[in-house]
Amino acid sequence: MSCINESVCKLCRRENVKLFLKGDRCFTDKCSFERRPYPPGQHGQSRLKFSEFALQLREKQKTKRYYGVYEKQFRKYFHEADRRRGVTGTELLRLLETRLDNVVYTLGFASSRREARQLVKHDHFLVNGSKNNIPSFNVEKGDVIEVREGSRGVNKVLAGIESAQKREIPDWLQADHGAFKGTVKDVPSRENITLAVEENMIVEYYSR
Repeated sequence: MSCINESVCKLCRRENVKLFLKGDRCFTDKCSFERRPYPPGQHGQSRLKFSEFALQLREKQKTKRYYGVYEKQFRKYFHEADRRRGVTGTELLRLLETRLDNVVYTLGFASSRREARQLVKHDHFLVNGSKNNIPSFNVEKGDVIEVREGSRGVNKVLAGIESAQKREIPDWLQADHGAFKGTVKDVPSRENITLAVEENMIVEYYSR
C-alpha cells in the first residue's frame, strides 16, 4: 500500500478548505489551516485567476484527498458511478461515503479517516459478525460494523470515541459507542454528505 508522505495540513491549505485529516488537531488552535488560511509556497498569498479546467481539477483533488484515495482508485469510482443509474456525481460521492474506513471514522471509532484506514487494515473491525480488513469495502443498508471484542481497549479506538463528541453523526448511520458498534440505517443521500464540493465539476473534468 502506498502512503502520503507530505504534510497533510498542507493539503487543507492547498484546497482552501478544512479536510479534517489530523483528527483532534483540526479542532484546536494548532490547526495549520486556521493559522495560515492560504495555499502553501512562496506564492500562496498571491491573487490567482483560475481557468475552468483548474477549478474542475481542484474539486477533484479536494474530494480525492478528503476521502484519502489515490488517483487510480478515484478514477475507478467515477467509472463505477457513471455505470450506475442515477446522477453520476451523487453516485460517486455515495460510493466514497460508504467506504468502510470512512464509515468507521464517521461512526466515531477513529479520530481521522487515515487512522480509520489503519485500524481496519489491522483487523480491529467486524462487518455483520465477520472480520473485514478491506478499507475500500462498501457497506450497505442494514450492515452492522463493530469493534472486535479484543480491540475495544485499543487507545486509538477510545480516542476516536472521545473525539466523536465534537462531530455530528449523519442520519444514515446509528452509533452505539457503549456497545462499540454502529448500524447503516440507509444509503446516504446527497443532503447527508457534508463535504462542500461541486460534484458536477468532477463529472465535467472526467468528461473532457
